[in-house]
Amino acid sequence: MVLLVDKAIPDRGSEVRSEDTLDLAALLEWATEKGLGLTGPLGLLQFQGGASNLTYLVTDATGLSLVLRKPPHGVKAASAHDMGREARVLSALGPVLAPAPNVIAYCESSTVLGAPFYLMEYIPGHILSTSIPEDLAHSDTDIRALCESMVDALVQVHQVNVTEVGLADLDRGEGYVSRQVSGWSKRYRDSRTLDVPDAEELMAWLELNQPPDVPHTLIHGDWRFDNLVLNSSGELIGILDWEMSTVGDPCMDLGAALAYWVQADDDPDYLNVRMQPTDAHGMLTRAQVVERYGQLMGGQVRQSLEQNWQFYEIYGLFRLAVIIQQIWARYQSGATTNPRFATFGAVVNMLIARAQTGRS
Repeated sequence: MVLLVDKAIPDRGSEVRSEDTLDLAALLEWATEKGLGLTGPLGLLQFQGGASNLTYLVTDATGLSLVLRKPPHGVKAASAHDMGREARVLSALGPVLAPAPNVIAYCESSTVLGAPFYLMEYIPGHILSTSIPEDLAHSDTDIRALCESMVDALVQVHQVNVTEVGLADLDRGEGYVSRQVSGWSKRYRDSRTLDVPDAEELMAWLELNQPPDVPHTLIHGDWRFDNLVLNSSGELIGILDWEMSTVGDPCMDLGAALAYWVQADDDPDYLNVRMQPTDAHGMLTRAQVVERYGQLMGGQVRQSLEQNWQFYEIYGLFRLAVIIQQIWARYQSGATTNPRFATFGAVVNMLIARAQTGRS
């Protein structure tokens, strides 16, 4: 049972799945009206790594390459697929966070491609999947440095002054932890299929063991290696996939990130579903990531991690299970036929079991 397979590095996309085709004539007409300078005919490839919003590489006759992001066809879940929000966050971060891609244009209307979308710059580079190319890391020391830079970059995101960049209104105030627990619990119940656990005991535990919010920061919402672009020296040059970004408790963001963190001493079934090379020799363990992150953030964040890590870790596992379950429900209903999703039901069962075990 494998969740993701390794992909070509660097990723220039592959043939578009039939269910995800776009009207390139309509796109070119819109781009021309907006004065974007695209020259037809347009070419289109699809990035296969993501499991939520659709991501494409758009090329024009001059060789210009741009990335297009839009929701899957037929999906109406605005909170998870809000292109306007994602484009706004990226535009705000451009002046203060160098790895954030530049947004070229946003289309609010659904009349062009069937849903809102935006175009951003294409950042060529390496995107890690289940292995690390030898030309990026020659030793355990190189791998550790790469890993530490990932943690440090998350700290950099969490230290952005949201007021100065105009994103403070994304903060809904106190109760972020409670809203996350209730929101993800509702999504799980709404998307549950009969082949996965009801998880009621787990959701009740999360409800009863919530720590108080720490001071809110910008959070990315989906921090993992395959949302980062590296140059040939292993330096981080791009941070992708901001669809779930908001302002809230940074400890929750770290918990969500480490749900993906499969380390070398995990059980074989868990190692088989890893999506990133966190089991490689030289990588930090989950505990070491938490320690480094806490030291860099300091203050109430570090204190809350020391006192409440069990909650954040279990929350992260449950949240990931819900994300995968929502996709699994779409796959079972026939809304998507992507073969990568065929094992997602088994992965949901594994994550729920792991979260339940973590309560003891």
